[in-house]
Amino acid sequence: MHPDSSLSGNDAHVLNALFDPESSLSSGPSIDASQNSLPHVDESELSILQTTEARIVNSLTPSNSSRTNVAAAIEQLGKLIDEHPQYAPAYINRAQANRLQLGDGVYTAKISPAVASILADLSTAISLITPSSPAESVSQLQAKLLASAHTHRAYILYKISKSGDLSSLPEPMQHGGAGAVEEMASRDFFLGGRYGNTVAQQMSVRTNPYAKMCGAIVKEALRKEMDSTA
Repeated sequence: MHPDSSLSGNDAHVLNALFDPESSLSSGPSIDASQNSLPHVDESELSILQTTEARIVNSLTPSNSSRTNVAAAIEQLGKLIDEHPQYAPAYINRAQANRLQLGDGVYTAKISPAVASILADLSTAISLITPSSPAESVSQLQAKLLASAHTHRAYILYKISKSGDLSSLPEPMQHGGAGAVEEMASRDFFLGGRYGNTVAQQMSVRTNPYAKMCGAIVKEALRKEMDSTA
């Protein structure tokens, strides 16, 4: 969207930030492409953990993703987490495996424990690898994992907010209704996009409450303009 030239400089900047997914990323994180490290994990240990993790995850091929195999992978990832509780990728992959078990159906109260487990794993991973300061640089691996975790959590929250049934969420997250849950999703989409996920960038704009409000105002103004010229 290109704001009208009659707008003030500040108004134009605000509108660009709302409707252009790239503009909000101009002050994004500093990503060090030469680094492949993670906080809390010794570099000498990282490759060993990645090999173990890959062996577990690669066992889940499209032709080999039965509930039994997924459950086995979840159990193995749990053991990896027990042995290395600060290894963030294991939490992210366990969340993915748990969601694979749930499928893409409507999330209801019956699966509340599973949803809570997924959200807890993603939140733990995010807390382990989020830099202490927005100005702090992150490794390429760190950015990739943050993009994945934020986008996955955003997807879960957005899906639930649109279903009209919040009963699968932990009770504290149900306060404020579907609108509040969608705003949580929007924040996560923004962060997922900030760390490089292009789908999250687009969804951040679609779910931005200020962009939606501005869009409604523009639609109403256009409707009145059309009515006045009819």
